[in-house]
Amino acid sequence: MKVLITGAAGFIGMHVARRLLEQGREVVGIDNLNSYYDVRLKENRLKQLFRLPRFRFVKLDISDRSAMENLFAAEGFQRVVNLAAQAGVRYSLKDPHAYISSNIIGFLNVLEGCRHEGIEHLVYASSSSVYGLNTSMPFGIHDNVDHPVSLYAATKKSNELMAHTYSHLYGLPTTGLRFFTVYGPWGRPDMSPYLFTESILKDRPIEVFNNGRMKRDFTYIDDVVDGVARILDKIPEPDANFQCMNPDPASSQAPYRIYNIGNHNPIELMTFIETIEKAVGKRAVKNLLPMQPGDVEETYAEIEELRQIVGFEPHMPLDKGINEFVNWYKSYNSLA
Repeated sequence: MKVLITGAAGFIGMHVARRLLEQGREVVGIDNLNSYYDVRLKENRLKQLFRLPRFRFVKLDISDRSAMENLFAAEGFQRVVNLAAQAGVRYSLKDPHAYISSNIIGFLNVLEGCRHEGIEHLVYASSSSVYGLNTSMPFGIHDNVDHPVSLYAATKKSNELMAHTYSHLYGLPTTGLRFFTVYGPWGRPDMSPYLFTESILKDRPIEVFNNGRMKRDFTYIDDVVDGVARILDKIPEPDANFQCMNPDPASSQAPYRIYNIGNHNPIELMTFIETIEKAVGKRAVKNLLPMQPGDVEETYAEIEELRQIVGFEPHMPLDKGINEFVNWYKSYNSLA
């Protein structure tokens, strides 16, 4: 089986590619290697994949229509995992155009490639951020998600709507996965595990938003990858029980599904910081700040549907997962 992974030099993309390669699949990875964060980290992730057989990399931007058309026409992919996106809630307030280019135009190019080349299954990254102003906990895939609070969240909600349109019009099987605060080795330097670990080790204050009154459903990368790999082989079919008079946001009369991938265990931000302090062996100097625009106070994933459909079950406890990340960080940055 030949699989295209977009965003293959990204955090989740690298880990998903490695898992599929270890399963014996052929993987073509693409990435534009942009400078949103240190390109060297992306290049070093790719080096991990180049060590494995059946992997090829093409430097390509998914917003490049002609390049995407040529790639799909030449390669004969069977399945696609779209993980390429402009990430980050706060950055979407600074450079909104980057999100439209990658997350909307780029995703359209992926959909068009899948449509014209008869792809068996498109799995794509959505986000827990789509729940927006919804405060019903845990976040359920059957909930309404029409009130995003950042442009990033709006683009991810748009991806779900665009995917449904292609599932309905062209019979393209699509599955959207709403990721919840993914962390682990090779993680992004703009996310809290990396930022906090680096600042504590270098005796710099950490920024604690909403005065620490936040909760996140921190999900370890291996658990996320397990869910993605399982769902890739679960091609959705039309929901025979779908009711047009009372439509379910998570399914359709088209081959379309939405799932959460989370740990189903929200952790208080202060507890998370304490766990990092213990792993690092130093206390953090905390700079307490107000809530930031685009943020939400809590995320909490309901994952029962994913459990039922593919047997998904998160296994990594926070303390062990943070230890794994901190050990990687020290090794990668030669601080061990």
